[in-house]
Amino acid sequence: MAANNAGDLSTAATRQLVGGAVGAIALGLGVALLRRGFTPQTGRETLAGARTHARQKRSPLRVDEPPQVKAARRLNRAAGLLGTSTLLDSAVEHYRGSFQNKAMYTPLIVSALMLAVSAHGTRDKRPIAHGVRDATYLAAALTGIAGTGFHIYNIAKRPGGFSWQNLFYGSPLGAPGAVALSGLLGYYSERLRDNESDKIPKVFGLPAGRALAALSGVGLLATAGEAGLLHFRGAYHNPFMFAPVTVPPLAGALLGETALSRPRRPRRLTRWWLRLTALLGFAGAGFHAYGVQRNMGGWRNWSQNVLNGPPIPAPPSFTGLALAGLAALGLLEEHPDA
Repeated sequence: MAANNAGDLSTAATRQLVGGAVGAIALGLGVALLRRGFTPQTGRETLAGARTHARQKRSPLRVDEPPQVKAARRLNRAAGLLGTSTLLDSAVEHYRGSFQNKAMYTPLIVSALMLAVSAHGTRDKRPIAHGVRDATYLAAALTGIAGTGFHIYNIAKRPGGFSWQNLFYGSPLGAPGAVALSGLLGYYSERLRDNESDKIPKVFGLPAGRALAALSGVGLLATAGEAGLLHFRGAYHNPFMFAPVTVPPLAGALLGETALSRPRRPRRLTRWWLRLTALLGFAGAGFHAYGVQRNMGGWRNWSQNVLNGPPIPAPPSFTGLALAGLAALGLLEEHPDA
């Protein structure tokens, strides 16, 4: 009996160690990616950047990138990351549903197209909207709205309607909303490009920076709500499961404060909290991978455990929304009245 108890403790300790290692690796990857995007580079890259700057100074034809184009490219990147998360998550969930309705292929196709146009927009420095990107982003937004209707109908027709049981195990209400949000962010980025560089950027008649901060904040709150529902289903058995329902909501609140005010000073706390939220998305994917490994058979039985375990592609949606919030802060630094 004592030997069995010791073996169980050893197995539990090993699992905890593996989980910590996976989370640390994912967090380290997130730090590396974020540092590449937010910190200056050194060594040969710094020397290359200095040479490029010198060539720009010698050439009167080279001009600095307009702030609205820079923010639009960051939004393209955010929409692409959010679209990647929804693409993989929808693929797993709809495969588990055996694609009983042929419309279940639609979000996969649209998200894949959105990922392609987001990559194109990230590299496009022209201050004009792109017709193909516009159409793809708009199609993604409409697909997400229609998908939300399908998921609501799926839950409502079940015995018991909108009960906890059906909300836990029925079609996830937040998943198609993430598709709609990624399309809306991309469509917003194209509208942002159309602004003239010598004027205050506006989108749909609203100050572009504060409107984007509000949109990103609402997205973070909604995504945290979906995570809270599913983690409540898991009874918060791991203390780290409280992170997605505490860190992103505070980031959303800080973005809301930015949207409602006229910031005349750098929002350092908001910026660093958004970076923490972005890192949380990478770490969450690592913890979910560990959750898959904890199921019977672990990764050797991946074809079943990936479907029944925690969704690995879901947490990086926090990263995409945090990047959108950082794009809003960057635009407000260039145009405080935006």
